[in-house]
Parts: sequence; structure tokens; C-alpha cells
Amino acid sequence: MLGTALGGAAGAALPPAPARAAADAEGPAGRPWRLRDTMATGRAWADFLRRQDLLWTRLPTRWYEGPFLGDGLLGSMVYQEPGENRIRFTVQHGRVQDHRPEFGSGWGTCRLPVGHLTLEPVGTITAVDWRLSLWNAELTGTVTTTAGTLTLAAFVHDEVLAARVTADGGEQVLWTFHPEDAVSPRRISEAPPAGYTANPPWTVRTAADGTEQVLQPLSGGGATATAHRRTGAELLLSVGHGFPSGTSAEADSLRNLRRAVSYGRLRQRHTRWWHAFYPKSFVSFPDQRLQSFHWIQLYKVASASRAGGPVMATSGPWLEPTPWPAVWWNLNVQLEYWLIHGSNHPELDALATTLRQNQEQLIANVPAAYRADSSGVGRSSDMFAHREVGRPGTGAETGDLTWALHNVWLSYRHSMDKALLRDTIYPVLRRAIAYYLHFLTPGSDGRLHLPSTLSPEYPVVPPQDTNYDLALIRWGCRTLLDSAELLGVDDASAPRWREVLARLTPYPVDDNGFMIGADTPYAQSHRHYSHLLMVYPLYLVTWDQPENRELITRSIEHWHALTGAHRGYSYTGAASMYAMAGDGDTALGHLRKFFDPATRYPCRANTHYTEAGPVIETPLSASQSLHDMFCQSWGGVIRVFPAVPSAWADVTLHGFRTEGAFLVSAVREAGVTRFVRVRSLAGEPLKVRHGLSGRLTVLLDDGSPARTHDLGDGTLGIDLPQGREVLIHSGTRPDLVIAPVPVSAPGAAWGLP
Repeated sequence: MLGTALGGAAGAALPPAPARAAADAEGPAGRPWRLRDTMATGRAWADFLRRQDLLWTRLPTRWYEGPFLGDGLLGSMVYQEPGENRIRFTVQHGRVQDHRPEFGSGWGTCRLPVGHLTLEPVGTITAVDWRLSLWNAELTGTVTTTAGTLTLAAFVHDEVLAARVTADGGEQVLWTFHPEDAVSPRRISEAPPAGYTANPPWTVRTAADGTEQVLQPLSGGGATATAHRRTGAELLLSVGHGFPSGTSAEADSLRNLRRAVSYGRLRQRHTRWWHAFYPKSFVSFPDQRLQSFHWIQLYKVASASRAGGPVMATSGPWLEPTPWPAVWWNLNVQLEYWLIHGSNHPELDALATTLRQNQEQLIANVPAAYRADSSGVGRSSDMFAHREVGRPGTGAETGDLTWALHNVWLSYRHSMDKALLRDTIYPVLRRAIAYYLHFLTPGSDGRLHLPSTLSPEYPVVPPQDTNYDLALIRWGCRTLLDSAELLGVDDASAPRWREVLARLTPYPVDDNGFMIGADTPYAQSHRHYSHLLMVYPLYLVTWDQPENRELITRSIEHWHALTGAHRGYSYTGAASMYAMAGDGDTALGHLRKFFDPATRYPCRANTHYTEAGPVIETPLSASQSLHDMFCQSWGGVIRVFPAVPSAWADVTLHGFRTEGAFLVSAVREAGVTRFVRVRSLAGEPLKVRHGLSGRLTVLLDDGSPARTHDLGDGTLGIDLPQGREVLIHSGTRPDLVIAPVPVSAPGAAWGLP
């Protein structure tokens, strides 16, 4: 009954079938099957996501406690105006930045503040009752004061912040917009550089229809315009930014208000977008607190990023005082975008579009002597990737562009979009690796060596042969060779890439595992896992290589044995590494450290995260750690439920996107996988490590047996044409139901419930 067209050897290496699975009660061959998706209606989604909403019964006093709204460009956080009986709605925009590169990314091309609204009640605020609805991406609720009640609703869509507030009792609705100085938020940690002058002051004008517009010119060219108007109970506000001319900013802010029309009309478009967003994938598991966290991260990343828009800065679109008012390329931007792949949301990938649109700037970032064939980006930049990169041999950090391209490669592998490979990955990666190759030199051992470069963010004199760069060089050369073959390109550099792979010096290793670099052991606490990229996320040294398992374990344990500098992403990174090893319990243990209030830098009340300022990447990477427990796809193999913690007996996945452009659905009940369904979007070869035991049934969507191939190690190859689906199960066909799983670990809502 093994589902192969030839009844071949696909079951030869599968686990022995228990007696109860020795016979299959499938019935007549050729009977079509289909999943029964209980989440197929808007009502089901509304009910499920309502249980994940953030709630407030206390007034938040800080940005990391309050509701947050966004559309990938305009962002607002809601909390008490410091020291005042007012409620602040911040107004910030991902495109608003300075344009003076001579002062660096921290001051000259940094994100700039816009301003904030205040809602000012007559009476003293005594209570709030707020809900941030994920399904509608809308804040609703009441503000109770000594004078009466304010009932509010707010959302952000199409670069418009829309709010509707009504008053009862003796209360009144009073809104005030407060422009903020257009100066770097970095001023909280340092003085401006020499020669820096403040941007000019803003001006205010009011149109005949009552629209007020604040105009902020910039010394480096361009301007920001913030327009807002109030009609009855409704307030609409929009921000425009233009460069090098500021006139487009004025026009954009006014056009956005005209296009919005009203709160109700804009809300229809807004909810239509979000109601189409969530059903693209589904995951449910029995830990209520973490399950809610996961769905909030999907809401957060869709509020912070859209393809074609600005790549996320370290704070996303929600700018607050911070030392990091720019885009950081040595870990932050990579972690920000990992979860979009498995959750099936390529429409959020602003990183790929940023690198495609700014290839000339990436060339200009390298020293002039290397621009003929090289590209790079420095540690931090504006949204246009404007930041020079240093030379290997000077201790510079040189690998960040290559690591960012790994994210874009993941976008390609999850979509199999050859245009992305041809137009972005191949040309930019070719130049990023070419920059490295200028500096590789043979040593007395016959191996190729790299002069001193920085391993982010290890605080010692930069060593030669850093593992960070060696891993990226190996990944880059392999990927270029694979890409040239896929594109049918006969590249003259291919022999050089092969030579590098053959002769590049091995990763430096000592008794404690992977070192930082040659002659530089990992000897002091390090929050970054830059020295472990070959393990994760590059998967060059993997658990599938038995000879490397002890080295992997030793390296991770030693990394976490030296405490003091660890931060949130130190825990999420370790969780994903243990998930690769199939150790779900240890993975979950590390992940929980990120949520432990006793940790120095834990996840905050609204699921945001702060160190010396907002850093958005860590909570988003925690969702990727959950993905890695539920489904992995690397090395050409899909791994279903590879590292589910023993406490989570039930898990449901649906529409989970994997490399090869497959959509995976799977159900786990009482600790046992019941079935796996895979849909092919691109017709790529399918290899799946399904985790099922016993005699398998493998059927195409029309009920006919699929042609399968035993690949050993519990992996099954399946011939699956593009657009078709395959079902894998053992024993009698189970109920093919997609539904939320029961909660076995209740938890409080996020927010301030």
C-alpha cells in the first residue's frame, strides 16, 4: 500500500511499521482527498485572533508598554504623555531622514523625528480599557476620567493615521499636534559631530478647509510635511517626505488626506488588506502566551515593512530616542526579515527591494580602487544603504552585505523567482564576493587567508581569518556557482570561486569550539553569534553531519557559558541552533530566557524590546525560533516538526512556506504527527523528512499514488508537479482537519491586562 506508482523501494529504509499500521484501510484507489480548513472564514479568523489581542486596563506610561500602529511607512505608538494628563500618539515615518552623509549614519543620514499628537481630556484619567485588535489592526476602547468618558478608535493605513474619538459626560475631545526638532535621536547618547548645524525650524500654515500643515525644511535638501485635519469626531493625519525637493512632501501629505476621505472609507480599505493578510498561513500550538506573541509579531512586521518601502531601521517605523536611528547591517536587518518566509508573506520583503534599487550606492560604498567589480555596505546606513565599507586588513567589518544577501537568497529559495536571482542576488553577490577576493592571499600552508576583519561585535583587536567572514565567503562562492548554473551563465570567475572553496583556510577551532578567528579564541561574553554563522543561519556545518555534532554542541555551550553580554537575540539564536539539532526542549528553554523578567533585557509588555533604545529585530527573530521548531527547510530537505518541545503535544501548521516554494500543512496530536500535506508552487524536487512511522500512504490530490523515492535517514523524495498537492500519512487516513489546537498552558494577554 506504499503510495508509489511502481510499488518500489520507497519504504525500505522507513521505520518498521507497528502491527496496527500493517494494513491500510484506504478504500478504492483514486479517491480524491482534501483538507477541511476550519479557518476558511473571516468569522473563524476573527474569533481566533481575538484570543491573541493585546489588552490594557492600565494607562501605559512608556513606548514599550503601549499599543502600536503602522502600515510599513507611518507608525504610531500610544502611551501617556510623560508627566502629563494626556495621551500621546507618536507620529513617525520610515522615509523621514536627514540627507547629510558627511556626518555619518548616526547624525547625517539618520532617521529624524516628526512629532506627536496629544489627546487632552478635561478630567483626570482614572482608567483605560483598550484592545489592539490584530484582525482589524485597530486600537479601540475607552478612557475614563473624573469628568466622563472618551471612546476612541485608531488605525494607520496608506500613510494616514486615522482616529475617531467621542466624548460623554463632561468630557471633550481636544487634539494637539506637537512638531519635534528634526535632529538625530542619537543626541541622547552623544554630542553632534564637529561642524554639524541644526536643521531649520518648522513653519505652520492652515488651509481654507481647516487642514493644518507643518513644514520642516532640511539643511541637506528636501523636507518633511505633516498635514492633519479634524472633522467632527474624526481626525486624519499624514506625513510626506521629499528629497531633493521638498515640494513633493507637501503635495504627498495633502494628497493622502484627500484620498483617505474619511475614517469609515479608509477603514474599509484598511481591514480589507489585513483580512487578506492573515489567512496566507496558520500556526497554532498550546502555549497561549507564546502563541499570542507569535501572532503579534506577524502584525508587527506587517506594520513595519512592505516590499518597495524603506528597509526597517532598528526601531522599525516607531522612532524613539535611541543610539541607533539608522539601518544596522551586521545582524539587525537580517533577523528582522527571517519570519516572513515561513509565514508566507513575501509582500513584506523590503530588504530585497532595497538591495535591488540601490546597487549603484553599494558600488560607491567600496574604496574607489575596487569599484570596477566590487560592492559593499558599512555597519549602519540610511534607507538607501549609503555607508562606506572598510578594507580587509584594517580591521574593518566587511561581510555585512554578503550576510544581507543570504536573506535575499532565502527569498529566492522560498519563491523560486528567477528574476530575483538574476537581477539582484547574482549581480550583487558577485560583487560582494569579488571585494573579498581582492584580499585573500596564500599562506605558507598553501591555504588562502584573509587579513584582519571585525567579527561583529566581538570587542578585541580584529583577527585574521575571522569565522564570520570565512563562513560568508564559503556560502557566497557556493551560491554563485549554483546561481550561475541555474541561470545558464558561463561566468569567467567560476574557476576562481572553485579555487577559493578548495583552498580557503579551515574555520579556526580550539578546545572550546569555533573561535572568533585565527589566534583569537572566544574568551569573553559575546551577545552576537557572528563566529557561529556557519552553523546558523548558513547551515554549512550542520547536525546532518555526524562528525560535526560534538563541535556544534561544544561551541554553543561555550558561547552561552560566558555570561554578562548576552542579549535577547543571544537566546533566540541559541534556540534556533538547538532546533536544528532536533532538541526542542533545550531550544524552548533558551527561548524562554528572552521572556523571563529576571533577564536583564527581557521582552517588554507590548512585545517590543529595548536595550539603550528600541531594537525591533529580537522579538521578530523569536518568532523565527518558533518556526525552526515547527518546520525547517535547508539542504534541500523539508523537515516537518523537527524540534517540537515535549510540552507541546498538539501543533497545527497550514500554508507554511518552505524552500523550493512549497506550502506545508501538518497536524500533530498527542505528540504524534497525523499527516503532512505539501503543495508545490514551482515544481521543484520535493524531499521531505515527515516524521511519520509505520507503513506510509502517499497520494496526489486526485487520489492517485504519488511516485516516491527512499532517500534514507527518514527522508522521502516525491515527484510532485507544479500546482499539485500530496498527502502523506500512515495507517488509516486521519481526519484531515486544520483547526486551532487546545490551549494547555494558559497565559495572560500581552499589553497591560
